[in-house]
Parts: sequence; C-alpha cells; structure tokens
Amino acid sequence: MAFGIIGLAFLFLLTAGLYASVGFGGGSTYIALLALSDIDYRVLPIIALLCNIIVVMGGTWRFVLRGLIDWKRIWPILLLSVPAAWIGGRIAIDRDNFLVLLGFSLAIAGLLLLAEPFYRRSSSTSLKYAAQQLWVAPAIGGGIGFLSGMVGIGGGIFLAPILLLINWSDSRRIAATASVFILVNSIAGLGGQLMKSPWSQNNVILSTYWPYFLAVLVGGQIGSFLAGKALPEIWIRRLTAVLILYVAGRILWQQIG
Repeated sequence: MAFGIIGLAFLFLLTAGLYASVGFGGGSTYIALLALSDIDYRVLPIIALLCNIIVVMGGTWRFVLRGLIDWKRIWPILLLSVPAAWIGGRIAIDRDNFLVLLGFSLAIAGLLLLAEPFYRRSSSTSLKYAAQQLWVAPAIGGGIGFLSGMVGIGGGIFLAPILLLINWSDSRRIAATASVFILVNSIAGLGGQLMKSPWSQNNVILSTYWPYFLAVLVGGQIGSFLAGKALPEIWIRRLTAVLILYVAGRILWQQIG
C-alpha cells in the first residue's frame, strides 16, 4: 500500500504540474487515478476535491492578477452551482451507484475534451443568443455543480466546453471562469462530503493520504512557474481525455458489463 501511495503521489504531482500550467486543477484525473486503486470509494471525492482546491487556488489568483475574471458575468453561474455542489456532496450513495455515476461522468468529460476543437471552430448565433438569457447561466452552473459535488470533481471539465459551445466569451476568459468555478464548487462539494463522514474518518484521510496533498502542492507550484512553457493545453486535454475514457470504460465494464 505504501508503494501504491508513493506511485500515485508521483502521478498526482505530474497531473498538478500540467494542469496548474494552464490554470486548472485536474480533479477529474485525480479521481480517475484513485478509481484504479483499491481505496475506499467513500474517500475518493474528499481526496480529489482537496487536491483540486490546493492546485486551483494558484491558478485562480493568477487569473485575478491578469484581470481576466469578469465577476459580473461569473456570479450567475455560481448562484446555484455552490449550493448544488454542497447538496450533491451531502447525498449518501452506495458503492455500485457511485461507480456507475462516476463512470458515466468521466466518459462524458472525456468526450467533451476530445470534441473541444470542434467547439473552438464552431460559431452559432442562436446559441450565443441563448447564452444571454438570464436563466441559462444558473441552470448550467446548478446542474454541473450538483453532479460535481456527488462524484468529487470541480466541474470545470464540463463547464469550459459548454461555455465555448455557446460562445460565452474568448478562451482565456472561459479558462479564468472555469478556474473560479472549480475552486468554489470544490470547496462547497468538499463541505458536503465532509459532513456525511465521521470526523474520525476525515482525520484518517488527512493522516494517511497526506503524500497526495503534498504532491499536488509541489506540482501546482511548479506548474504555475512553468505556465505557458509546459505541454500545449490541447495536448494536456487530449492526454487527460484518453486516461479518463480508459478509466470510465473499466469502471462501466466492471459495473454493467
């Protein structure tokens, strides 16, 4: 088990470094890696969300300093996503249903990542008009927040492609918006997850899996320093898509096949 923790910690460090270099947290990759291990499924969201928060704080701060965060446009997305993420985190779910939900969520996320070049090339006036409707942003945020809180990811992997599809803004501001979204929803989802776990179990998580948290802290700092100098963002997304689609396939085959 010790070797497994060390090996996963190294993979977490690499993941955090790559994602921090483009301003994201890597929550979907953390939970995909954890799903391949023999760790109790109930602690997977807690570990992944904690790692997400540690990494994405630096990216969010970097976007703030660059003036890329439009708070007036972001708050409608967060309006329902934060309470929805907390509620999602609070819901108790058995192992089989959790793994099926996680498998489908990762599959959708992987397909969205692979299809992202299409979103960048496409332009739809009707979708852009729809994005201006007052109910669209809260609806998108609420739905993604609820799912993210349940499975233990920040939700940026779902939000960014949707915002690109509806021409919400340019890619840099969408990345900044996704970073804020990941941070606040990870905090809300983590709060819900911790409330349904005994305090003693939470202490065990911190004392047992601390190498993961240290790894993403170090990796996140390295990634922030190397921002724009690491792999191109498109390759990071493609590699992530391949990994999480593989994990999704394994989970769904075991649970359904």
